[in-house]
Amino acid sequence: MTTDVTAGRPAGVTAGTWGLAGKVAIVTGGSRGVGLAVARRLAAGGVYVHAIHQRSPLPEQPGSITFHRGDASDPEAMTALIDEVATLRGRVDVFVHNAANAWRPTAMLNTPQDVLAVDLRLALHPLLCAAKAMTSAAGRLIAVSSSGAHSVIRGYGAHGIAKAALESMVRYLAVELAPRGITVNAVSTSKLDKGPDTPNPGAAAALAAATPAGRLTTPEDVAGVVALLCTAEAGFIQGQVITVDGGLGLWQ
Repeated sequence: MTTDVTAGRPAGVTAGTWGLAGKVAIVTGGSRGVGLAVARRLAAGGVYVHAIHQRSPLPEQPGSITFHRGDASDPEAMTALIDEVATLRGRVDVFVHNAANAWRPTAMLNTPQDVLAVDLRLALHPLLCAAKAMTSAAGRLIAVSSSGAHSVIRGYGAHGIAKAALESMVRYLAVELAPRGITVNAVSTSKLDKGPDTPNPGAAAALAAATPAGRLTTPEDVAGVVALLCTAEAGFIQGQVITVDGGLGLWQ
């Protein structure tokens, strides 16, 4: 792992913002999309955020986020990164696992075994590494999942299976870590509105029209729920998968 940017708490943040100021968080897949939105949301609340990215370029305005380049699917690299942050900050309070491989639509029968293995490794190992390393009382482990974990999306087989396994791990870890005051939950979403970068605009428009809220979910919508799960008020939410889709899943 290599550190690209180092910064401290955002200027002007008060200690009372969400009650999270001064917390320490690690976010995987944190240089774009949902991961970046989560990193920015937490940093805005005074959290010391360390974001992991592998290949994506860094945002033009990183703000008060420390970026680390590395492979989140490598257990040794993840453990080293968590140890590095814990040594620097004294502890890790929050771990948000958002990293996922790029999706290339492939029929399940045509999916190479190594592709499925890679998706499973990236889905499971980072959260397990964080669970083993988490020592902070009232710690928070949060995974980002998708509707493909429980609904069939054409060509999404390997990703969907990996996300389903991730949600199962969330439940098992929740039971094991609850006695230590650590919560483990997941946030699930459907197709995201990525602005001009949203793939397949026609399908996106149709899904937006079918959504009771009248639009697709944005990365910022997901980040808001992740931030909520980090608070003390969410301390009795345990082992849950919270869907953030504006009600789209109610039709499915």
